[in-house]
Amino acid sequence: MPEEEKTEKIVIFATHGPEDPERATLPFVMGNAALALDVEATVVLQGTGVILAVKNCYVHVFAGGLPPLKEQVDTFIELGGRILVCGPCIKERQITEDLLVDMAEVSAAGKVVMAAIEADAVLNY
Repeated sequence: MPEEEKTEKIVIFATHGPEDPERATLPFVMGNAALALDVEATVVLQGTGVILAVKNCYVHVFAGGLPPLKEQVDTFIELGGRILVCGPCIKERQITEDLLVDMAEVSAAGKVVMAAIEADAVLNY
């Protein structure tokens, strides 16, 4: 029986929102690079990073020298990237699930920990 090829996985933690456009954009730049290399990519939004999951928020985030965040997030979603959003973090900011982009998946710590354990690499911004 031939061995099944293992899909490589990367988890990228994004802990900065619109207050730091460069650190808000880089996780999606890296996620898109991973997806282009056929690596399964998950971006985990925590802390102020959860604000990026609010519909249309990322439209207004631009970092010098990097492509617009809207372009990066749209491409990430189109290529099949996964976005996990910290449940307690949105609750603290009074962000309800109906305000989030359609592809955002609200999660608790256990799901995030399992994603990181199963990943071949983990990045943090």
